[in-house]
Amino acid sequence: MKHLMTVLALSVACLSTSAFAADAASAPMGAQQSKMKSCNADPKAKTLKGDERKAFMKSCLSADGAPAAAAAPMTQQEKMKACNADPKAKASKGDERKAFMKECLSK
Repeated sequence: MKHLMTVLALSVACLSTSAFAADAASAPMGAQQSKMKSCNADPKAKTLKGDERKAFMKSCLSADGAPAAAAAPMTQQEKMKACNADPKAKASKGDERKAFMKECLSK
């Protein structure tokens, strides 16, 4: 009986800690964590080692926005997506929409 109670107590303890771990994993990332993730994803960060990497990460994390790689110009596909998402594009039809899209994509 003593052995059964010990096993039951350990089972409950294990199940409760795994439930807490699942909650922590599903919590949204904070601003600093998302910056860390984007800086680590930068191709430049993957090629650097040692002090060079530390310096890069420090400058990337201290920057106001995303890493330098994210500041690259938009591709044509990204421009199309952004222009199509614009409320003005959704409201216009025909030649008016065509003119708006031409102007938006040329920016």
